[in-house]
Amino acid sequence: MKILEWIGLVIQVGIGYNLVFPVFLLLIYGLRKAVIFRRPAVDSTLPDYGIIVTAYEYTAQLPAVVGSLLQLNYDRYHVYVVADKCDISNLHFPTDKVLLLRPEQVLGSNTRSHFYAIRRFIRPHTHLTIIDSDNLTDPEYLNELNAYFNQGYEAVQGVREAKNLDTTLACLDAARDIYYHFYDGKVLFGAGSSATLAGSGMAFSTGLYEKVLGHLDVTGAGFDKVLQEGIVSRGYRIAFAGKAIVYDEKTTGSDQLVKQRARWINTWFKYFAYGFKILFKGITRFSLNQVLFGLVLLRPPLFIFLLLSVFFMLLHLLIAPVLSLVWLIGLVVFVLGFYIALKSSPTDPKIYQSLVNIPKFMFYQLTALVNARRANKISVATRQEDKTQG
Repeated sequence: MKILEWIGLVIQVGIGYNLVFPVFLLLIYGLRKAVIFRRPAVDSTLPDYGIIVTAYEYTAQLPAVVGSLLQLNYDRYHVYVVADKCDISNLHFPTDKVLLLRPEQVLGSNTRSHFYAIRRFIRPHTHLTIIDSDNLTDPEYLNELNAYFNQGYEAVQGVREAKNLDTTLACLDAARDIYYHFYDGKVLFGAGSSATLAGSGMAFSTGLYEKVLGHLDVTGAGFDKVLQEGIVSRGYRIAFAGKAIVYDEKTTGSDQLVKQRARWINTWFKYFAYGFKILFKGITRFSLNQVLFGLVLLRPPLFIFLLLSVFFMLLHLLIAPVLSLVWLIGLVVFVLGFYIALKSSPTDPKIYQSLVNIPKFMFYQLTALVNARRANKISVATRQEDKTQG
């Protein structure tokens, strides 16, 4: 009986620490910010970027994507559009800064598309950045990335801001993104670790990207999980560029949301063990970067640990009211942390108004959890739902 009690306690601690961990990171971030100054520039050379845009079957938004890239306030770049399994007969980019590529055989993989472009670079670009086929870029995107590459970082994650807030689900999706960008990006990096990767709006030295993924064939959702594990395990830090903005299409329909989240949940179960690997490596190497990053990778999706926390709180109301109070305090701390993330970011009023619909949002995610096992059977051709999550 004692063994079962200890197992139950360990499970509860493993779930409950996720409620307060973001605020703990925020404290570390605040302390480091008070005593550590920004790293000085070590390289003033302007990077030469290969900008890789990948599309699968659908090309409707590519003209707008490429149009925004051609408005970048920067000269040293070339755009590579990989149109996998696409009809490109109506795609025309009348500029020598864009190379439209259509693979002879279906690739069906983000990384295969990336390396298809890399092998066709018109010159040896020092850096590459990955853009989704529905992203729009801020004109200063590359200049903001440069601020961190010039400090010696070889991997940088930017910010994916909402391009659309036209439905309640889009607003809630944007709220979730704001939370992750704040804690898994700005705060985690500022605390001495690495920003998590978000699948797009990210950039790397070309050499590092090839070193980490060049020998692998990653298929299905989650290439960013494999990529960030390879980077952090090698001792690199992923910088967070809070002003390097790409505008991202938010989920608008319930069916779309369920399919998207089913893939993301499946990906978490597939790759969460990377967290143990990086955590133990960080402990043995005394690496704050790896310890904190490993803990973040072990965290379940938000809705899972929140629902479990509420379950344990209600359960202890009957058997241990004091522990129920502890769970309540943990939930209050989490809500406070979520509010801090929204208030510390440029949050549209529509997003605040949408928060009353969080229960409906969580219901859809529970539906996604039920469908997670068969998530990889969902076509990668879905227009937005194949996006990866950081």
